[in-house]
Amino acid sequence: MKRRSFIQQSLLTGFASSLLPHASIMAERAEQPLMRFGLVTYLWGQDMKLPELLEECETAGINGVELRTEHAHSVEPQLSQRERAEVRKRFSDSPVELVGYGSNAQYHESDPQKLQQNIDFTKSLIQLMHDCGGSGVKVKPNGFSKGVEPKKTIEQIGNALNEVAEYGEGYGQQIRVEVHGKETSSLPVMRDIFKVADHSNATICWNSNDADLDGEGLEKNFQMVQDRFGDTVHVRELNEGQYPYKKLFELFASVHYHGWILLEARTNPADKVKALIQQRKCFEDMIQNLA
Repeated sequence: MKRRSFIQQSLLTGFASSLLPHASIMAERAEQPLMRFGLVTYLWGQDMKLPELLEECETAGINGVELRTEHAHSVEPQLSQRERAEVRKRFSDSPVELVGYGSNAQYHESDPQKLQQNIDFTKSLIQLMHDCGGSGVKVKPNGFSKGVEPKKTIEQIGNALNEVAEYGEGYGQQIRVEVHGKETSSLPVMRDIFKVADHSNATICWNSNDADLDGEGLEKNFQMVQDRFGDTVHVRELNEGQYPYKKLFELFASVHYHGWILLEARTNPADKVKALIQQRKCFEDMIQNLA
């Protein structure tokens, strides 16, 4: 081979080799599911101790849970450092991921003392999830305070979210704001809250409410807040009711969402494993052909 040809061939070979790691990463990403299915322990997991909860999820092929407060698994701020380390180890020894914590912390309170209590409580949960190996804390607005201008409450919620989001960032914990409450389930209201809550660590947890279909409909409401989504989405039973879950998953696929779709069930079946398997398969069918 002539020297020039040899050099050219060598350069091409080297260039091709340099692409291999990138190609490998892209192939690995292509194999990952677009969205992952998990469980909020509200109702279907509320009576389970942590070992039982993990066992049931493993059996059903559920690989992520958002632990809700005041349930039998008893992952609460009162846990000692040793107990928190035990929770972390249980999850590290299991294929089930601790997605985060589902709290009742709320920031619409008109009483400044109650508002501060909720902010301080959120900070204690951030520390808890950091110690236990979670990645975020779910909080919520719960409507407008009686006798207070909605605009003032929106600003208050947004400012509180900025505070806890900044605090959570220091612990590697995302703040996930559930679209919740009589008035605050409105997507235009959530949009306005997040105009104030401009910290990047304050995110929206879509909650699959009937109000999602109000106004110009699901797609327009989705687009209104899509740039602020966090790592979690809440859904109800996928094979019940009229909510357009198939369309919802198409919308999430269109923005390349790679977060958790978490089942927050409303029913109480006797066989939870069987019910979880049914919901997981229903989810897999719905997203099967999504790009």
